[in-house]
Amino acid sequence: MLRTLRRRFVLSHILPLLIVIPLMGIATISLIEKHILTPTLLTELKSNAEVLSRFAADDQEIWQDPIYARRLLSQISGPANGHLMILDSAGSLLASSDSADAELLGTKIDHPGYTSAATGDISMEISSSRNLREDRVEALAPVINQQGKLLGFIKLSYEYSSFFRQLFQLRYLLTGILVVGLILGAGLGIALAINVSKPIQEVTETIDALAKGDRGEGLQETGSEEIRRLSRAVNTLFERLHSLEQARKRLLANLVHEIGRPLGALRMGIEALTYGADRNPEFFKELLAGMDQETARLQELLEDLSHLHEQALGVLELDRVDLDLHSWLPETLAPWHQAAIQNGLIWEMNIPQALPAVMGDPLRLNQVLGNLLSNAIKYTPAGGKIRVEAGQMNASIWLSVSDSGPGIDPEVQEAMFEPFVRGSQGTRFPQGMGLGLSIARELVEAHGGRLQLESETGAGAKFTIWLPLTP
Repeated sequence: MLRTLRRRFVLSHILPLLIVIPLMGIATISLIEKHILTPTLLTELKSNAEVLSRFAADDQEIWQDPIYARRLLSQISGPANGHLMILDSAGSLLASSDSADAELLGTKIDHPGYTSAATGDISMEISSSRNLREDRVEALAPVINQQGKLLGFIKLSYEYSSFFRQLFQLRYLLTGILVVGLILGAGLGIALAINVSKPIQEVTETIDALAKGDRGEGLQETGSEEIRRLSRAVNTLFERLHSLEQARKRLLANLVHEIGRPLGALRMGIEALTYGADRNPEFFKELLAGMDQETARLQELLEDLSHLHEQALGVLELDRVDLDLHSWLPETLAPWHQAAIQNGLIWEMNIPQALPAVMGDPLRLNQVLGNLLSNAIKYTPAGGKIRVEAGQMNASIWLSVSDSGPGIDPEVQEAMFEPFVRGSQGTRFPQGMGLGLSIARELVEAHGGRLQLESETGAGAKFTIWLPLTP
């Protein structure tokens, strides 16, 4: 009977309404009458007395002129069944809101709370009688001026029967609200119980489809906050799985392409050696140089994949030292200078002598610069220019590598930093695993810096490395 989640939701909404709520409603009415409403009414009486005492403390004429005090009370419309008295510091009646107290003016009014009120507290008393309607609840509040002097007292009382009338009115009101709320709550609870299972069922079906390999479409993020968060998490999982699937396909395609070419070249070299290529010294030398170049290409590929593995495991470690850029940069750039000259490129370098030191890993930063310079030299046609600059801006050191090559389309610049992403044919980065820039940015960010790209199609590219200064 309760095997489905929808039925359990319906039952969980109906049972509290039909059983628990009525019982709690009866107990609540009793609790409100005995422990909440009565203390609240007494607190209200006490607050009213306190407000009146503050008002009386600000009007000095009340205590200096009893006639003024009586006239003032006659102008005040007191609450129904309420009785207000103004007493001097000795407890003598100065004025009363009840005209029947005219004979008591100037006489001392007995009250057990004078001692407590004289210390600054408001005294609360209930006077009992044989007739319940004549019972009264009284509040005696001291009137103290700004100098701390006791000027007198404010005595405020209500007939207790007025409290009970409010209690009975509240009882009928709460009972009516309880019945109406029970009916509406039951209907609403059933509707909510039925509807709440629908988005959960959709999420379950989507996850089940993902597990079976059906990509489908994402979920609509509607409903309650919890359901929206659940749908958002499933959509994020869907996007992540889709991204991983695309990355896996690009990785396999790039691996086949990048490994296949050098392996094919090596196989052809071995075949040529097998058929006597070693008998021609000139050809044999060229053949070995080509085979060595292809094995070096495979070695670079393995290094990139190794670094990608470190990224995935989160184990990238840096051997940081105080790096003097003025002495380190020329040594690091020297091989690339020669490579640029051999490719018929113009090499320009502007490295200031007063560059401060940075905390960095020389090998990792060498790898970053090597990647940027290798790309710049590879994709800049003969006669083009390679320019390396460095400088300081605020609390950062910057190193830039710019070229006059084909440039990078602005629409794909950010994507070029993603793993396995390569440019289209005829543009920059048409070959390779698509890992170089991703690894370079990862290494720069590991140093607390950032890698910036500025480029336009046909106008070259400029990569800038920003590194924080040594504190």
